[in-house]
Amino acid sequence: MSSINPQISDFALRPGVGRQGRSIKVRTNYFEITVLPFPEIYHYDIRITPEVPPALNRKIFKTAENLFREKDFGDVRPVFDGCRNIFTAKPFPFGDAATFDVTLPEDDGASAGRKRPLSSFKFKIKKVAEIDMEELNKFLDGRCSMSNNIITGIMALNVLIRHKPSMLYATGGRSFFTNQGSRALFGGVEVWQGYFQSVRSTPGKMMINIDLCATVFYESGSLVQMVVKILNKRTVDDLSRIEFTDRDRRKLEKSLKNLRIYVTYRGENFSNRRFRINKLSSTAASHTKFEVDGKQKDVATYFQETYNKHLQYPFLPCVIVRNETYLPMEVCNVVEGQRYMRKLNEKQTEDMIKFSCQPPSVRANKITQGLSILNYQQNEHMQQFGLQVSNEMAVVQARILPAPKLQYHPSSREASFIPKNGSWNLLNKKVATGATLGSWACVVFGSERDYPQQAVQEFLRELITTCKNTGMNIPNTNPPILHSSPQGDIEKSLRQAWVRAGNSTRSQPQLILCILPNTGVPLYAEIKRVSDTVIGVATQCIQGKHMFAAKKQYCANVCLKINVKLGGMNSFIDPSQVPFITQRPTILIGAFVTHPAPGELNTGRPSIAALCASMDAKVSRYAASIRVQTGKLEVIADLAEMVKELLKTYYQTCGRKPERILFYRDGVSEGQFKIVLEEEIKAIRTACKSLDEQYKPTITFIIIQKRHHTRFFPMDDKDSDRTGNCLPGTVVETTITHPFEFDFYLQSHPGLQGTSRPMHYHVLFDENGFNAYSLQTLTYNLCYLYARCTRAVSIVPPVYYAHLVCSRARFHATGENWSDTDSTSEGPGTANYAACIIIIPQEAKDINICLG
Repeated sequence: MSSINPQISDFALRPGVGRQGRSIKVRTNYFEITVLPFPEIYHYDIRITPEVPPALNRKIFKTAENLFREKDFGDVRPVFDGCRNIFTAKPFPFGDAATFDVTLPEDDGASAGRKRPLSSFKFKIKKVAEIDMEELNKFLDGRCSMSNNIITGIMALNVLIRHKPSMLYATGGRSFFTNQGSRALFGGVEVWQGYFQSVRSTPGKMMINIDLCATVFYESGSLVQMVVKILNKRTVDDLSRIEFTDRDRRKLEKSLKNLRIYVTYRGENFSNRRFRINKLSSTAASHTKFEVDGKQKDVATYFQETYNKHLQYPFLPCVIVRNETYLPMEVCNVVEGQRYMRKLNEKQTEDMIKFSCQPPSVRANKITQGLSILNYQQNEHMQQFGLQVSNEMAVVQARILPAPKLQYHPSSREASFIPKNGSWNLLNKKVATGATLGSWACVVFGSERDYPQQAVQEFLRELITTCKNTGMNIPNTNPPILHSSPQGDIEKSLRQAWVRAGNSTRSQPQLILCILPNTGVPLYAEIKRVSDTVIGVATQCIQGKHMFAAKKQYCANVCLKINVKLGGMNSFIDPSQVPFITQRPTILIGAFVTHPAPGELNTGRPSIAALCASMDAKVSRYAASIRVQTGKLEVIADLAEMVKELLKTYYQTCGRKPERILFYRDGVSEGQFKIVLEEEIKAIRTACKSLDEQYKPTITFIIIQKRHHTRFFPMDDKDSDRTGNCLPGTVVETTITHPFEFDFYLQSHPGLQGTSRPMHYHVLFDENGFNAYSLQTLTYNLCYLYARCTRAVSIVPPVYYAHLVCSRARFHATGENWSDTDSTSEGPGTANYAACIIIIPQEAKDINICLG
């Protein structure tokens, strides 16, 4: 990379490529663009008034294209992004600007009996620029930096490849979806297969990243059939056997609001009309009355007399569309292709995962099959632009990094070993540092009838035995056991357990073991809120079903969690294999910001930022800092103070200041790289300076991206694990990476099911002089140090812990309306995985968390 101008990028340049590790080849879901448009692309701004959604914009555009092609567009085949941008391979014949009037028949919700209205739109096109494609070639070869011209050129290519699918199929973001092979989910919805497309710049060439995706749509067809499914009935006949309650009506209204329908009782011409459901009537069709010729008449009677339509289900409410028009449900059909934007419940999520969880070989084959749907070769728009795309997946060079040597307690029969295929077990091993558990209690959230005292005691005996065999010290083998109602006063129950634990040993309580009747969020959230912010004691939650079948493996996993909560250390890596951390005082920091769900953006719910930082040379102990900040704000607003807290804690723990800072930052999109780097590096420097004017540790700032569509497929069985995925330690740093910046893909974890997703690490700033291999190896080795399992994980532990901290912090907000379907974590863990965090209550904005 020595020929690259160091001023070519604001971010760190690739220092070369790694050589160590076993070299292999893998296929990846990238397809090379073999011929780019040349020499220029024409960019036009389009304004359609009045403003309408992208789907209708595309319909207007298509109508205009058909109307004005011969006279105004000539042989130009423009592509449209659905919003404001049009791109062409040659200029429009009409010159730099033109205005057109387009009329569309309205199909969304005119009331019955009215003449079908027409909608008129004004269509203004104005030339913006000519995109020089030669500059894009220079960028790919590392001869120039990113510019607005290059950004617009890449956007034009993305619009080009997405234009035709967007005109033919349902779309969402960068994906389009088809109902071929769709599968019904619980509750009147179905999952559709989709294809994601994105043009990516890589060394010397442009490539298209194509991947499978899936999303949920409402089932089309009979509205009554949908009602049956929403109310969880078996057949339509079951509706006639039930009493339709207000609760049913409210549930239906919530599910059906804004759903588009068409009616079937007035002939084929009228069935083209589209209505949108506003609400449901409060009474059944047989009792919903309105005025006809000065007389009150119910809907059922009106349909019988006017359309000779006898209602089979007069007891169902009517749907109400605009202008207070009442329609019986049985004359309504659901329009196809409507995305379901609500949160999925537990059953729907389970079915969705089954549909989308594709083994690597199946996924690769389906991606290749998707090329026939995309049909790049026969796309008339791409032909005019001169764009050509390979039909073959790219084959890339990869390396498999060696796994590190793990260390357990010296008295273990297997005190040190190298894990195979990214996982191991605790057989013949004792934790590196065993904690002592003396003062504790057990709370069973359920009745003694459901959870007999004897069964609880048997489980505790098995758990205690396993913990002792694993190296923990548990002098108190008979903790108090309390039964409590899961619907009762949780805080009172935990306080009682805390008092009983302290009284039984006359010492400060260390742990409350909680046995839960289900996996629901509300009970778990309240336990963590109380234990973390009110009582100040560690809790360990387990599911009741595991108590009755206490397997040693399960108890061993619980032991790992308990040990780190009480200050123990489960394992560590040989210091020689993490020299960057062990040779000089070094602090690892993981950062993450979690945002409100899309449906909660206007509810005032904040974003939560968390940092987790290592506190020792074995990177086994962590401290954390949390801040609440404005919703959807990506830059960590109070980062300087948060880093300052962690640096002070490190100094108090180790007696030395960190000389190096390795900062892993998660949750940042490419468009935000520059602002996040500028603001957050500045904040880190400010934190250091506030402690000592002369304190200037060297900083490496790395972005981790997990929300991407890059996948790897082994070409040789010896390079794959039992699930068909690439082996842990597979790293890719050429062919599909950035043309010249320092980034790489690392798949550090063993596959469980489906196709594994590698993490994308992008170095934005590096004062520590990493070479490619040293950073890749350090990052991979760290993935073996996640304290709560005996597996290499997919992301470095400080970031994993930061995810868990954000998830836990949501539970600390009083008044949250938790439901079983709430999503509280955007990270690799779920609510139940947050249990390793011990929170020491301080003032609300400054909660300090110690993990392990």
